[in-house]
Parts: sequence; C-alpha cells; structure tokens
Amino acid sequence: MQYRFAGFTLDTALGQLSRDGAEVGVEPRAFTLLCHLLANADRLVTKDELVDVVWDGRIVTDAAISTLVKTLRKAIGDDGKTQGLVRTVHGRGFRFVGTLDRAVPAVAAPEPPPTPEPTEPPPETTRPSIAVLPFRLVGQTEAWGAMADAIPAELISSLSRLRWLRVVARGSTFRFRDPFPDLAVIRARLGAAYCLSGDVEVIGRRVAITVELSDTRDGRVIWCETLLGGIDEVHQIRTDIVRLVCSGLELHINMHETERARLRAPESLDAWSLFHLGLHHMYRFNGKDNAIAADYFARATMLDPGFARAFAARSFTSFQSAFVNYGDDRGTEVGNARRYAERCLELDPLDPFGNFNFGRSFWLQGDHEGGQGYLERSLAMSPNFAHGLYARSHADMIAGHSARAVAAADEAILLSPLDPFLYAMHQSKAMALLHLGDHEAACRITDAGAREPGAHYIVTSIAAAINKVAGRDDQARYWADRTRAQRPDASIAQFFAALPLRETSVRDEVLRALKDLGYPDQ
Repeated sequence: MQYRFAGFTLDTALGQLSRDGAEVGVEPRAFTLLCHLLANADRLVTKDELVDVVWDGRIVTDAAISTLVKTLRKAIGDDGKTQGLVRTVHGRGFRFVGTLDRAVPAVAAPEPPPTPEPTEPPPETTRPSIAVLPFRLVGQTEAWGAMADAIPAELISSLSRLRWLRVVARGSTFRFRDPFPDLAVIRARLGAAYCLSGDVEVIGRRVAITVELSDTRDGRVIWCETLLGGIDEVHQIRTDIVRLVCSGLELHINMHETERARLRAPESLDAWSLFHLGLHHMYRFNGKDNAIAADYFARATMLDPGFARAFAARSFTSFQSAFVNYGDDRGTEVGNARRYAERCLELDPLDPFGNFNFGRSFWLQGDHEGGQGYLERSLAMSPNFAHGLYARSHADMIAGHSARAVAAADEAILLSPLDPFLYAMHQSKAMALLHLGDHEAACRITDAGAREPGAHYIVTSIAAAINKVAGRDDQARYWADRTRAQRPDASIAQFFAALPLRETSVRDEVLRALKDLGYPDQ
C-alpha cells in the first residue's frame, strides 16, 4: 500500500517514507509504528498493541514507547505540543489524526517466481529439518542488497555442520522469495519442519538484522532475535547473527520438540519423541529426573539402535549420576558414561554432542587432559556449541589456565544466556577468577551460578568455598547450609573428586575453607 499524508508518501512494499520525492530517513521501529498507525487510522491503537507489533511482545517501559513516538513525530514534522499527526490519548494509546489523502495499492513489484502448489510433505526423518529462506530487504538497501542472500547462505553453510539438524539446500530454499512465505507450502514442497526467515533493514547509517524461527506444522513463531548496529559494523553483525542462530537453534528447537512430544499419547511415542522427553528431565539436574531421563533414552535406543545422539544422552545421564553421586554404584555409571559416548561416536563420529560427552567421561577418572582432544573436536565441528565452550572452560580451570577459562565461559554464556548449563558456566568462571585473585568478581559470579535452576550440591559447595576464601563468612555459611539441605553427606572428598584442582595454592585455600565450614573429609 501507499499512504499519503501531509506531503509524505509511505510505500509499504518498498519499506520507504518519502516527501516531495526525497526519501526520509526513519528508524526501523518508528517506521513500523507509522505503518501500524496509518493502517488503523480509524481507531485508537493501545500501548499493549504497539508492544506486540513493534517489540514482538517483549517487556518495554513507557519511557521506551514515548521515546519511539517522539522519534516518529520528529521524522514526520510533528511534535508533542501540537500533535497534528500523532495524538497521545493519555493512559490508553495513540491515534493518527492527520488527513490521509488516499491509500492505494503500491506500484506492483516484479512477480516472484511461482510457488508450487502444496502436495503431501515428504516423510519426516529422525532429525528435524529446517529451510533457511532469503531475507527480506527493508529501507535504504541499494548498496547492501547482497546481504539478504549472503546471510542466509552463510547460515545454511554453518547449520549444515550441526549433525542433529537436516538443512535443506540453498538451491531449493532460495526459490521461495515471497516477502511473506506460506509455511504450509514450504513444508509441503521441502519437507521442512522449521523455517528460518529474516529481514535486513538499512536506515541511514544504521542496520538491523532480524531472524525468526517458525514451525511449519502449525505456523507458530518459536524464536525471534534482532541485532542492531552502525553500517560500518555490518560484517561483525553478520558474523554475530550467524553465531547467535547456530547456538540458539540447539536450545529452541530442542525445547519446542520436547513440548510437542509431551502432547503425544504415550503409545504413539517414537524414538525422537522419547529422546526429547528425556531432555526435558535431563536438564532438571536432580537424581529423580536424571533416572527418568535415562529410561527415556534407553527406550529411544531400543526403538532406534542407530540413534547416535540418544546414546550420547545416555552418556550424559550416566556422567551426571557419577559426577554428583546420585546412586550407590558410581563405578558402573563411570563405565556407562564412557561406553554410551563411544557407541554414539561409532554411529556418528562427527556429532559434537557425542564428542562432548566422550571428552567429559575422562573427567570422572581425573584425566581432564585425556578428554581435551574430543572437547576440542566438538568445537571444531560446531564452533558455536555452547556446551563445548563450557567444557573447555572447566578443563582449563582445573588445569589452572585461568584467563582462558574465563574467556571460554564468557563466550558460552554470550552464545546461550538461557542455557540449562548456565549454573556450571558461572561456576567455572568463578573458580577461574578465584585462581586469578579477583575475589570480588568470583563471589558475584559464584552466587549468581548457585541461584540458577539446576544448581546441585557441588555448585553450592563452590559458592560456599569461594565466599569463605574471600572473607564473606555469613554468605559462605549460607551456601554451606544450602548444601547440607540438599546433600547431608556432602564431603571434601566428593568436592575434589568433581574438581581435582591442579593449582596447589588454590586447592589448599579451598580445602581450608571447606574444613572451616564443617565439611567432613569423607
């Protein structure tokens, strides 16, 4: 549509606002706000509605809304006193009150290639599948038009390294250039359960790249993210968006598949559904849920003996049981952690999750160096694998390579800020900071980690020890009490079995702290 008012023309097809034939620069969110106000000029637009349309439902302050309206008014020659075009209805919302000369269909853009009619989708495989579409161009894109193809092409290349995900080839997905693709058609023609689309918006010297992940089976938007920056930073933003997507899909697709599996009848569960139900329990990090997860993974491998990642998950639950001493037979679980990870790598030696679990299995025998090669392989195959970065941080911390441990933990947290392993990432960083002598930062980070969901008694013991070393006795006793409430049998031996610190001075400090807090030797 083209909307004309007060000498301005807004063309929604071109994503452009102009006046007297000259383009007017307007910030992307302000442009979206103007489009919505013009399209609904016959009524009041509430603040809640604006939050849904402009910020995708995210929590924003009234000040942020007011700032955006002020930005829009400045762009169209209006102000808060006269309110000749955009009027504030206090406490309720906003209205466009200018005169719309007319709203007519925009000049027809070239027709996109015809989209094939839906047919029956190809059968699903064990792995989920995704179609990455060309991005949509918005704003002043003449010099940056190639970005709309370059970013999704780079994403296809990077996502293809994720062994658990089937990525539809560019030759197929780049046929779909409709700005508003029909997800049902994409599913029918490409057999993709998920669709990743996006926008590249360039306004003046600012660029915004948005990605949106949708489920083609029901049309739901699962995840959306935007990165903003100056046009001079565009290549760094492109790199960041690729890293963000690669790490985000690992979390959000698995969470969504788990949600779908929980809605299925028990008798209809296949290996893939059982695997995701297991993940739901595995990341709760307690003995009861760990046992339930192990059972789901065992059933998945019985139904599909070639399901490599399910064997990796079995290794994960065995590792967790041995690391946190959930059961009475630690020796068996130590062996299972190694055995199931080996089976995963026999089936799929390039699975980053399998290499991650095989590398960690060495920790259970105090051999952090022995598994390091497999942890590095997991990152070589998937550089944005947040769990692999955490494992690198942990191993470096144990070995006393503190600066490297902090850097790897920071990178893991940046890539996956909602990760189920966030407590472990924080504690690895906190222990490394303790090695570096930064007690204040170590206490702040360890307290944050111990408050994360899933934090077990080793984690709270770390918080108790670090606070004691730093001289924060009350906080140290608080975490020691929390530890005993979780595990009355918590001991110094258990602590150092999990964290065999190589730096003698730090180990001695932690040992004295735990003794002072009343931890028994055994």
